[in-house]
Parts: sequence; C-alpha cells; structure tokens
Amino acid sequence: MIDLHCHILPGIDDGAVDEGVALEMARMAIADGIVTIVCTPHITPGVYNNTAEGIEAAVRRFEATLNDAGVPLNLATGADVHLVQGLAEQLRDRQVPTLAGSRYFLLEPPHHVLPPRLGEVVAELLAAGYVPIITHPERLSWIETHYGVIESLAGLGAPIQITAASLLGRFGRRARYWSERMLDEGIVDFVASDGHGVDHRPPLLSEAREGVSAAHGEEIATRLFVSNPMKVLENEPLAAATSPSRPPATRPAARFGATRA
Repeated sequence: MIDLHCHILPGIDDGAVDEGVALEMARMAIADGIVTIVCTPHITPGVYNNTAEGIEAAVRRFEATLNDAGVPLNLATGADVHLVQGLAEQLRDRQVPTLAGSRYFLLEPPHHVLPPRLGEVVAELLAAGYVPIITHPERLSWIETHYGVIESLAGLGAPIQITAASLLGRFGRRARYWSERMLDEGIVDFVASDGHGVDHRPPLLSEAREGVSAAHGEEIATRLFVSNPMKVLENEPLAAATSPSRPPATRPAARFGATRA
C-alpha cells in the first residue's frame, strides 16, 4: 500500500516529535503492509512555516536514518497545504511542494469555517495545471451543512481523500458516517492514514483496507489504497471513480456501521 498523507518527518510539525518516534512509525507502517509514505508536513503560515526546500532536506535526512536502521520504507516529498492567497503562484515557484513532484498536492480546507469562493479557487488551481486533493473532508465540522460543496469539488475534478481511522470510528461517529457516505456515493479517490504518531493516529491502513474490500469489493479497495496513489506518484491520470460494487443495503455490516450521531 501507499500512504499519501503522513506526518512522519521528525520535529517539523505536530507529527513525529523526534527521530525515535518517526522510526517507530516507519516500522509500524512496514509491518502493516505500507511500502511507500509521502511525507506531508503542514504548511500553515504563522504556525508551521515549512517550505519545499526545508521539507526536501528533512526527507533526505530521514531517508538516511531509515537506511542506517535497516528499515525498507520508501519516502516521497509532499505537504499538507492550507488554503492561502496566491497558492497557485507558490506551487509554480516551487515554494510549496506537490506530491513527489507531480501535479497533485494535498489541500487541507479550514476545519471549522467554509472559506468563501472555495469552489472558484479549486477551479483556478485546476486551470493552472495543479490537482488539489481535498484532505479528510469527513472530519470538517462544516460538512454537516455544506456537504454539497464537497460533492461539487469532486465534480470539478478535485480528488477526495478520506482518513483510514475515520472509517474505523476513531474520529467519532460523524466522521465515520460521512466517510462511509462518500464511499457509498463513489466520490472517494484515496484512503490515507494522516498518521501523526505511534499511540495517537498511527500510520496504519490495512484494517481500513480490509473493511473497504469487505464492504465494496477488492477492486475498489485496491484502487483507493494502491493504484490511485501509485498514479499520483507517477503523475498519471487517476482511475475513473466507480460506484460501489454492491448497493449499501446489501453491504456487510461487520466493518462499517452507518449510524449518524
């Protein structure tokens, strides 16, 4: 599996606090079946003032650490990018990194306030040749009243990434409900860990993949956890989204409940 969204770089944001934690996260990921992690620290002006140059240097340092420790995890460079004015220009000038140098990048909307003109900004980014992947919309507090915005972003061509732990209920019943709903409606393109540590928000995907496979079929599970992430790393178009292989009424209930709180 390929994890497109993980805060594994040590000491650079609110993810791994030091090299020891980052190494343990890497070992957990390998044991879980993850072969590649895209390192995506926050770029949040005034909070985490990371730059493409600094992130690339941190990735190189951590690659050396992994090699010294004998941990066979592949790394790629990226960022968890907050919405700011002039983002297209920052991407073009390589101040903000895309995922593995591709045209894809992670765009994290504000958690508690729907920004004005979000759809227009996403359309402008797409027109400029960049593909913003909308991160964990199931966890946004405003999804309750503005779910249509998420649907419209997907319709514009912005891929949707949900969090593995959301599907397992570890961000609460609401995040679980919305992640399942988006899966049911066929608008999810990736499932990633958004890993931040070892005990809290670890970089694990296999349990969620098993659940998606049981609920929607192995073809969709492979697309969300393997083939679509690989297409990002190779800067290729994503596989076309498809509806779930079975209607929600006939899905197995063992993994995912659809209860909304």
